[in-house]
Amino acid sequence: MSGDTEPKEETMDLGTRPTANEVKVMLGLEPHPTCGFVAETYRSPLKIPAGALPEAYEGDRPYGSALYFLVAPDAQIVMHRIRSDQLYHHYMGDPLEVLMLYPDGTGAVTTVGSDLAAGERPQLFVPGDTFHTSRLEPGADYALLASTEWPGVEPPDVEHGDIVALVESYPDMAEHIRAFTSGAR
Repeated sequence: MSGDTEPKEETMDLGTRPTANEVKVMLGLEPHPTCGFVAETYRSPLKIPAGALPEAYEGDRPYGSALYFLVAPDAQIVMHRIRSDQLYHHYMGDPLEVLMLYPDGTGAVTTVGSDLAAGERPQLFVPGDTFHTSRLEPGADYALLASTEWPGVEPPDVEHGDIVALVESYPDMAEHIRAFTSGAR
């Protein structure tokens, strides 16, 4: 075997992480009107018939759906709600602060991330019909997450939030709403 060289094995340096643009390319993420950059990864072929769903759904829905989403300083989650329950899964990057405005008039701010000792958790449950938005901490690069939804989400299930109306409806959360949506209309 003299003269022959073994091909060098490529390994990933675990001390670095891909940039936001590299993640977008590797996962095929595209700009999205509510959630930064998105790629749907699953939509159940099985359908829940309209008659088995609450009236608000106006039609059949897949059993579930899933997507990747990347939040970056120039592509945040805008204030919106969907009819379905969601579960966020944090995969990599910086922690993400999420403001949730629950249907009962209360609200909460929770951080989803991987620093368990700091109180972050890698999953976050967002109940259906909860208005929510997010933000990265100043200086953060990005957060890569996924969301699973059940029943699966269709475009009519998404509603953008009216910031002025939400400030009026959630007076105890008004300061948070303004802080998370400064610059939003």
